[in-house]
Amino acid sequence: MGHRALAAATVMAVLLAACGEGTPSAAPGGSGATESQPAGSAGAEGAITFWTAEDNAERVAATQAIVDRFTAESGIDVEVVAIAEDQLQAQITAASAAGTLPDVYGALSLGFVHSLAAEDFVDAAANQAVVDALGSDTFSPRALELVTVNGELVGVPSDAWAQILVYRKDLFDAAGLAEPNTYDAILAGAQALNKDGVAGIVAATGPADTFTQQTFEYFALANGCQLTDDAGNITLNSQACIDAFSFYTDLITNGSVPGVQDADTTRAAYFAGDAAMIVWSSFLLDELAGLRNDALPTCDECASDPLYLANNSGIVTAVSGPSGAPTQFGEQVSFVIGSDADTAAAQQFVEFMMSDGYVDWLALAPEGKFPTRLGTADNPTEYTDAWGTLPTGVDTKQPLGEIYPEDVVTRLTESANTMNRWGFPQGQGALVGPILVELPVPENLAEALDGSVSPEEAAANAQADVEEIAASIR
Repeated sequence: MGHRALAAATVMAVLLAACGEGTPSAAPGGSGATESQPAGSAGAEGAITFWTAEDNAERVAATQAIVDRFTAESGIDVEVVAIAEDQLQAQITAASAAGTLPDVYGALSLGFVHSLAAEDFVDAAANQAVVDALGSDTFSPRALELVTVNGELVGVPSDAWAQILVYRKDLFDAAGLAEPNTYDAILAGAQALNKDGVAGIVAATGPADTFTQQTFEYFALANGCQLTDDAGNITLNSQACIDAFSFYTDLITNGSVPGVQDADTTRAAYFAGDAAMIVWSSFLLDELAGLRNDALPTCDECASDPLYLANNSGIVTAVSGPSGAPTQFGEQVSFVIGSDADTAAAQQFVEFMMSDGYVDWLALAPEGKFPTRLGTADNPTEYTDAWGTLPTGVDTKQPLGEIYPEDVVTRLTESANTMNRWGFPQGQGALVGPILVELPVPENLAEALDGSVSPEEAAANAQADVEEIAASIR
């Protein structure tokens, strides 16, 4: 595998690890393959190898149960090899050299999918055949777009988590404030409620924190600010991006608390009742409902009513700026059929995982696995409906559909349709990896937040830094 692809793959592991940093339920566990010996082996006749990045011990066991059902029905043996995200790049390199790459990959982030495609390790025709067999119109169009490269489908999107804005609906209603789903409404709410020991909003600000990159990208995409144009030119100095830098600076300066904020501090503030809004991943939802003992809400009212915050919180998925349409940030994962796969068996397996086995796959972690295949031809909402009934949580389990209102569950299940990411739709996946290592956007944003530079200067400096990175990888 080339240096550029390895860098992108490594950084995508960093990205998902950063999500897990603020979301303990997503933290990897269990055992994966070691770097000294390639995991798995090339699929023998009547058998295939399946690598999955879902390496938590409980999820591995649940995955094996799904696979056992497939084997019982099809007669095709499947070797399940669970590999932690931070080991996956090394395993791909070793297996490529040994000629033992798997038939199918699962739970691969966008970065890994695009890296495999860049190295011709993907059977795009086989992935397309799976989607055609299941019905392309049963998938979220945006989900398919994010794994399309030069008109070819390099993965079969399986699920996604979303960046969300959670707000104290009771405080907003009492103040007569509109739902915070636009730049203007978010800023107005943050400034109006930033008083009496309560922050208007808590959001990431650390200059060396991927969480800051994710949060800023969420707001930037909402304003139509893209990393590049379709020709690959860096566009961080566009007016849409300058406005995004200005918005974020104004939001934190006039509606938040001083000091560096990260995933842990923001969650703690909101759970303590000390913030009116928070930007976090959807992995917050089970914790907000008190389903995880090591991350329980601690507000004064929560002692007698553990669901106080969940019942008094509103959830926004997509937001929009003055120059953009409703959009959100998130991570999408996919099944990928490899270029050396037993094609017929691999296709049959992925079709099963996305149909008869799909609800059980989503059940591995419903709060972070929103369906990207929404239903079937006969029942277009079959999987989104089923998702709302799946128990989530760690120490206590309960369906999110029993905790949050129906309209919230609907927004969450439809979030794949509004998800976007910098670089991937423009074919610039090779650039996304290095900027997530060097983090020029959070670094320059932090300078605007501390008043060292203006938002316009921060955007210009980020533009120059990313241009330098782009030149270095060409």
